[in-house]
Amino acid sequence: MIKNQSLSVQHLVSQKEGNIVSDMDGEKVMLSIHNGKYYNLGEMGGEIWELLKEPITVQNLIASLTEQYDVEHSECEEQVLSFLTLLLEEGIVNAG
Repeated sequence: MIKNQSLSVQHLVSQKEGNIVSDMDGEKVMLSIHNGKYYNLGEMGGEIWELLKEPITVQNLIASLTEQYDVEHSECEEQVLSFLTLLLEEGIVNAG
C-alpha cells in the first residue's frame, strides 16, 4: 500500500472491503465499517467507486471516464487523482 507518496496513473486501485454502499437518488453514500464514518460519494464518485470493484489502474479508470463523459483528459486525471488520494487517506481504497 502507498504511504506518504503520491498516487500516479500507473498505480493499481481497488475497493477496500468493509464498506456499506447504498444508492440514494442517483448518488452513492457509504459507511466505512473500518473507521465508522459516512461518506457521500456523489454521482461521479459513485461511478468511480463502481469501476473500482475490480482492481484497475488509475490510467484505465481515467480512460473509461473520458470515454463516457465529455471531459478533457487532463482535467479528468487531476480530479480522479485528487478523489482517489482522499479515499486512500481515509483507508477506503487499496493502491499499489
